[in-house]
Amino acid sequence: MSATDRTRRLLAAGSVLLAYPDQATLDRVPLVRDHLADLPAASRDPLAAALDWLGGVRLIEAQEHYVEIFDRRRKACLYLSYFLNGDTRARGMALVGFKQAYQEAGFTIGDGELPDFLPVVLEFGAIGDVDVALALLGRHRAGLELLHHALAEFTSPYADVVAALLPVVPTGIEGPTAEALAASGPPTEMVGLTPFIPVESLRVGART
Repeated sequence: MSATDRTRRLLAAGSVLLAYPDQATLDRVPLVRDHLADLPAASRDPLAAALDWLGGVRLIEAQEHYVEIFDRRRKACLYLSYFLNGDTRARGMALVGFKQAYQEAGFTIGDGELPDFLPVVLEFGAIGDVDVALALLGRHRAGLELLHHALAEFTSPYADVVAALLPVVPTGIEGPTAEALAASGPPTEMVGLTPFIPVESLRVGART
């Protein structure tokens, strides 16, 4: 199996595991586990740890944990452009960039999700253009590193999923470092301008 195919399988697994957990997600746990050997070597152990947790927890507990972490913790944001752009109009342009990258590769997302939602980016890499997806992830690597740090701080098993992804995300792409972002925090809009979209309204994983 080629390195590209291994990366695609990893991105597919990450897309499934970082989405809101439902019964279909739990049903896929044995399948993902059976194909751990097909993933990049550095990603197998952290992903196995995440699978151990998800395979041993009740569905309602997994859902409650997901909502607690991703709905209620600003630092654990699954929307990649938030880390670089915060609640500013610049984020709108960043979202346009994601959407254009998808369209140019012939990939369409539904109306119910923003294009910088990490599981969407991972799905695009798995079934669309893996090189473009990795470039998008690389430009937001600092945000991914902050997300991993926050999840580890919250002792969330989802930290292992992000840890499994980081080895394949390119480094060295121009932009602020995770340390710089952590020191400054996401930017805020200048006085007199309306923020693009507040993170509290994103409702990641919320279900009625």
